[in-house]
Amino acid sequence: MDLTILWNRYKKSLLSRHFAITALSGFLILASWLVGQLAPDKSWLSDTMAVAATLIGGFPIVAGAVRGLLSREINVDELVSIAIVGSLLGGEYLPAAIIAWIMLIGSFLEELTATAAKDAIRRLVDLSPKVATVRRAGREERVPIREVVVGDLVLVRSGDQIPVDGIVARGHACVNEASITGESRLVDKMEGDLVHAGTINELGAMEIKTTSVGEDTTLGQIIQLVREAETHTAPIQRLADRYASWFTPSILVFALATFLLTGDPRRAITVLIVACPCALVLATPTAVVAGIGRAAKRGILIKGGKYLEAVGGVDALLFDKTGTITLGKPRVAEIVSVDYLTQEEILTFAVSAEKFSEHPLGKAIVEEGSRRGIVAPDPNEFHVLPGRGVIANVDGEQIVLGNRDLLRYQGIDTRPEISSTVARLERDRKSVLFVVMDGRISGLISVSDVTREQAHSTIERLRDLGIHKVIMLTGDDHHIAAEIADQIGLDEFYAQLLPEQKVHHVRALEEAGYKTAMVGDGINDAPALATASVGIAMGLAGTDVAIETADIALMTDDLTKVAELILLSRQVIRVIKQNIWLFGVFLNLGGIIAASVGGITPIAGAILHNIASVAVVLNSARLAFQKYTIPSS
Repeated sequence: MDLTILWNRYKKSLLSRHFAITALSGFLILASWLVGQLAPDKSWLSDTMAVAATLIGGFPIVAGAVRGLLSREINVDELVSIAIVGSLLGGEYLPAAIIAWIMLIGSFLEELTATAAKDAIRRLVDLSPKVATVRRAGREERVPIREVVVGDLVLVRSGDQIPVDGIVARGHACVNEASITGESRLVDKMEGDLVHAGTINELGAMEIKTTSVGEDTTLGQIIQLVREAETHTAPIQRLADRYASWFTPSILVFALATFLLTGDPRRAITVLIVACPCALVLATPTAVVAGIGRAAKRGILIKGGKYLEAVGGVDALLFDKTGTITLGKPRVAEIVSVDYLTQEEILTFAVSAEKFSEHPLGKAIVEEGSRRGIVAPDPNEFHVLPGRGVIANVDGEQIVLGNRDLLRYQGIDTRPEISSTVARLERDRKSVLFVVMDGRISGLISVSDVTREQAHSTIERLRDLGIHKVIMLTGDDHHIAAEIADQIGLDEFYAQLLPEQKVHHVRALEEAGYKTAMVGDGINDAPALATASVGIAMGLAGTDVAIETADIALMTDDLTKVAELILLSRQVIRVIKQNIWLFGVFLNLGGIIAASVGGITPIAGAILHNIASVAVVLNSARLAFQKYTIPSS
């Protein structure tokens, strides 16, 4: 990514007081260490800089610990505060500074992650054009979108984004409404039809009578849904905080008991130094960093440790259909020979006829020919009939290729003997194109969105991982949704959903006690992605808005990455628990007992807790090299 883009995106955070404190504390720690190494006779200077770094970095942590105690909440801040105080009392000035600095870095990274939600909303706002061509008093004017009012006639040409919600007053166009409905098929818009802001006019031209502008449009409502979801999403508790709730008071009680029973303050201080929760503090971030690094190598971009932790606990997965379970663009589904021509010959003639077409269905036919290695001649003549199809002349032979309207327009008999085949294809909601040679239907080509090859195996793998509630949400109609669900082995799906209805299904599961993950790729999925416990975007197929709104982005279109992600998260959580219990609790517990009976000195206690910290780092590093195999069903 360009450095200028990074700077603009994170400029506010990098110029914040939080970043300044983190940077200054880090500089003092580095300077303290260098002085200690290069000029050991000036230990007073090294210690002074370390104490200064501790005070600068530790003050917000201690303040947070005090606020937590006042609100009767115990978390990692209390543990770290004890570690800082214990290290300072034991003369371990540099470790105290480093602990405070590690916590500063963690909270700053969380702050950077939070900017993603704001960026997603900005991208949604940028979807609509800032100007519109308005026809007033018989003249065309380019005006800012804020000056467009209800009732204005807006002119939209081929390739333009539609800037307002409205009704087609004149003209005809093929509109891509995927940004609103998620449905990949183009929709023909004629007089009286409704169109939405943010959708794209792929072909044709029309005048739209404005009914809604700005925040009142469907796109504006999606933006509001994303804002509300970001505001109301419940924070995910850090795993270490749950252990801190009992570990912190236990250490305080033990240190106090040691002092009261022995009367030796050095033993109590040694207990605090040994209990200094470096291992506990490092338990989560080291495992998370290793896990995130491993995921990045596998094409999975995770925006923060809390999302990596959360996805392993998901027990309900919701998938968008178009562009997620399916490819999201039209492809040739079936070729039917009606007369003597073979399927390859029918496709060859169709490729010639559509070779110079800009229509997505025509492009799908040309792409299918390319996949099959068909070499088709260029047409001698080529005419487009908007909303109907094409008429081409190839080597003296006329080819008519289009829909039923084109057949009626050309006066071509639809042939009763093929009516059942056409009805079957149309019942499956496939776009049926008739290939006509010499005035007679010679073949049929059906074009539709197709299911991803990995969809069925992904559902099976998710069930192998113990996730039995897998649901498909789609803006498409019920019949198509049922067909796709049957193909991939899904028992539960909901169809004909608007963006706010997808949010409703996510919230219903959350309220029922499920931890949800939403997988989607479109603008219309953004509110649901933001509402779910974890939002997962399909990277290559997905829109920028979906990727920015989601917590995790799959940078390939491989659905099996969802199962791999869940397995990785569970392994990360397992390593975190090992770090906490083996090194953060049991090893420290042995040291605490030894310190309380005078078996180790403060210096030995400091060495012991550093050994535990190194063990945590090495244990977490295993994640970067582990293989992730998912059991087959």
